[in-house]
Amino acid sequence: QVQLVESGGGLVQAGGSLRLSCAVSGSIWSIEATAWYRQTPGKQRDLVAHRTISGRTDYADSVKGRFTISRDNAKNTVDLQMNSLKPEDTAVYYCNVKTLVRSQLFNYWGQGTQVTVSS
Repeated sequence: QVQLVESGGGLVQAGGSLRLSCAVSGSIWSIEATAWYRQTPGKQRDLVAHRTISGRTDYADSVKGRFTISRDNAKNTVDLQMNSLKPEDTAVYYCNVKTLVRSQLFNYWGQGTQVTVSS
């Protein structure tokens, strides 16, 4: 089992920056990958950034060059640094962790944190 608690959302003007943090606890040893997703009302939850256990990262085209996903093993957090924010980045952001236990893949989600970018 893994527990996720997000923080760092809020209101920011276009062009500004925010840093989201996801505190991870529980069976941290079983984590295979971490990610951030976002969702707006009436739409599906979309992948924003993904990081494998080996450190490989992938980003949605819309955030490449502006967002950075990282993992702090000392603090047990998964962070998303968001720069040059645009109004279209407004969404609820969710932390996601995938674990592998006895060849089974499990998916865990945080509660979500609201990010609002004003124009």
